[in-house]
Amino acid sequence: MTIDSSFIQPEWLSRSSLEVAPDLLGCTLVRQFADGLTLRGLIVETEAYTVGDPACHAYRRQTDRNRIMFGTAGMTYVYLIYGMYHCLNVVTDRDGVPSAVLIRALQLDRLPPWCLGEKQTRVAAGPGKLCRAFKVDLTLTAQPFQPGQALWLEHRSPPFQEQIEQHAIAFVQTTRIGLTQGVDLPWRWYVKNCAAVSKKG
Repeated sequence: MTIDSSFIQPEWLSRSSLEVAPDLLGCTLVRQFADGLTLRGLIVETEAYTVGDPACHAYRRQTDRNRIMFGTAGMTYVYLIYGMYHCLNVVTDRDGVPSAVLIRALQLDRLPPWCLGEKQTRVAAGPGKLCRAFKVDLTLTAQPFQPGQALWLEHRSPPFQEQIEQHAIAFVQTTRIGLTQGVDLPWRWYVKNCAAVSKKG
């Protein structure tokens, strides 16, 4: 198959999550289903987790759960919180360096059929919500973000990048949400004044 130039290659993700997380804002997460249905969402909120970070799942040691974080960039890391909500992460950095970016919120181009009747701007406003909207669960962990797979990433569109350069779109950097450790680290980014962000401030 021909790979679209807009597809984000693993090499682009082979950097610190602190660099990748803000750079993913304005990029697109694509979900491809077996029946041909394709959903797209603009990434509007991210959080970084990296080496030496007490909130990172790989902070203490490598386990079966976090093993994928120690691998090559460009893989999915999906985990379950509170026994009911899934969270989707992009593995980043060099092989052997545990690092990932949590995708916290998406601005959808249209509602999934199973979310009809819900408010489009809020249906993916949070990591658990976006996984529900895109039907992401533990079966999709340790998979490459790649066209032809269930999930892939695309670079910012030229118009979005132009709006950033013209200061029509701005990003906010602040502390992460829902943590008991590393709460003061300003490793969360979101698109300013975007209605699809999970929480302002």
